[in-house]
Amino acid sequence: MRHRQAIALTAVALVGLTGCKGGPTDNLETYYDDPVPTSSAVAPPSDAPVSPAKAAPVKPAPVVDDADRLAAQALLSDADVAEEGVQPASNEVAGCLADGPSAGSRTATWRYASGSVLSHRVVAFPDSSAAQAVAENECAGKTVSVPVQPGVERQQAWCDGKTCTVLLAKGRLVSELTVSASTETRAVDAAKRLLPAMTAKLTAQP
Repeated sequence: MRHRQAIALTAVALVGLTGCKGGPTDNLETYYDDPVPTSSAVAPPSDAPVSPAKAAPVKPAPVVDDADRLAAQALLSDADVAEEGVQPASNEVAGCLADGPSAGSRTATWRYASGSVLSHRVVAFPDSSAAQAVAENECAGKTVSVPVQPGVERQQAWCDGKTCTVLLAKGRLVSELTVSASTETRAVDAAKRLLPAMTAKLTAQP
């Protein structure tokens, strides 16, 4: 009898132990795991203002002196000396106008069939000092007489041997005509023939 009771108690104890094992909630390693995040956090957009690109400063256009342009306009052209029967040349004959603080100059040279040379140079000064430059200029040789030209502020003419130079001044410009011929008379005569065209070009400038 006692033996049967002991077997029964043993069976009940085994059944109780089997019932205590098994709930999935008893596993602490899985129960307290942190949840896996589903998405990463996105930073809010910045409200800081964006500075516009700064444009490069605009430099003022350089002031261009018109002295060289005036000198070019007052220079005799091939058409102005065509009646002399000359051809353009490169070896100019030196005049007697002293080199001063000029702002610009232009020169043209022609050669006669006889070998005589004709050069015309226009010099522009920084201010209205052309007449003063001619008055203070000293050329070698002797003074010669040529027709007085209208509209000019000062004129002078010299001959040094067979080379003669005529200077006309107006405003900022000095117009210098130099002729080197076989004789002084021929040089003066050529200068006299070209004086009207030379004067017209000079007086047309402001």
